[in-house]
Amino acid sequence: MSAQIRYAYLKDHTWLFRRHWPKDVALVLGQSVLKQSLKTGDAVTARVRAAETNARFETQVAEVRATAETVLSAPESSVDRPGWAENPTAALDHLRATLEHSGAVRAVPGFQRLTAPEKIPVLDQSRAYLHQRSKELRPGGFKSVRYSVELFASKYGERSVCSLSRDDGREFLGLIAKLSPLIGRSEKTRGLSLDRAVAHSENGTVKITARTQRRVWSQVNHWLDWCVYEGQLEVNPFRSVRFDKKVRPKPYAVPTDAEVSRLLGAGDELNPVLLTCLLSGMRAGEAVGLLREDLVAKGNLGCFVHVRPNQLRLLKTDAAERLVPVHPVLDEVFRQLPSAGPLFPDLTVAHVTKGFAALRRRLQLERPGLVFHSTRKWFVTQCERTGIPEHWTASLVGHQSARSENGLTYGIYSAGISDEQKRGIVDQIRLPGS
Repeated sequence: MSAQIRYAYLKDHTWLFRRHWPKDVALVLGQSVLKQSLKTGDAVTARVRAAETNARFETQVAEVRATAETVLSAPESSVDRPGWAENPTAALDHLRATLEHSGAVRAVPGFQRLTAPEKIPVLDQSRAYLHQRSKELRPGGFKSVRYSVELFASKYGERSVCSLSRDDGREFLGLIAKLSPLIGRSEKTRGLSLDRAVAHSENGTVKITARTQRRVWSQVNHWLDWCVYEGQLEVNPFRSVRFDKKVRPKPYAVPTDAEVSRLLGAGDELNPVLLTCLLSGMRAGEAVGLLREDLVAKGNLGCFVHVRPNQLRLLKTDAAERLVPVHPVLDEVFRQLPSAGPLFPDLTVAHVTKGFAALRRRLQLERPGLVFHSTRKWFVTQCERTGIPEHWTASLVGHQSARSENGLTYGIYSAGISDEQKRGIVDQIRLPGS
């Protein structure tokens, strides 16, 4: 059963608006009904457009009546205006001309047939989308989007965007579920089309996780939503295809005190950045992107790190920009780092994460979920154990403000904790064995 929209009805998958003019207005306009296409088959869009058309209808009725009353109440002595009794047709023509000249009678949109949509190939539209997104996303995020959209285009690139249907969405969703997690990790599998990647994946038993499938599916849907915005589609045909696989969370492990001691005791070249993240809660990208000028002295409160965007890196969210007190242990570490420019000039996020994985294997700390980002979770855990409120920790690690029991966000009403409070929290954190 189709949706009910006042003064609109669905015909041949297109919504039409139809409403009769009042008799007095219809006499002036020369037509009895306003009928026009809403140019969409989507009920939600049609409801909005019908409301807009109805508002214009009401406005025009009011303006025609007001102007007609003014014209008809003019003195009868006007030689140019014929009387109704002598020549009603001429008088009506004169009234219409006056209304049109005054602007009260607007151009009434007649029924317009929907023109066939331009058949733009999926491949061309995907390239245009990726070109735009390359300017908006950071390299890591764009790489993920490019992989998903290019994977879809490799299968449906020759098709026109407007020909995509719900069945194509279901087919694509079924195909990506057959992919191996090893696809793209070697020169042999890099750049394979979707069909060839699925064929190559048949040799293995392990498939990509539901989380990865949902990410690919979501990014392709985002591209189709962009096509709707650009006018290539009326609606995203994949929105009615349900992704019903359960995505199981994979939380990071919290390093134990013994593990932290072993990691720091190994004397690895990563020790300075490892200590920085353990004692500040910074992400790997935030740490390796630190500049000497990001260290800010605050009098008797000591030194703070101003985590902010710079020429080396952007931030994950707006909330990620913050001031974090430098832990006393880090004071000595930072003195030994370069006095100008980047504090870790030879490190990138890839160096840090891969170096940590090698260190972990060397120390035989092969515990699921134990990655470099676990240092951030260790810091959050230490803050929690000091008994401070959750939203205080959120301000230190750059998370969105926590919510109170009634669902209100603290950040709406609170200016945040003071520098003194931040210093008191960080100074309470102790490394294992200290």
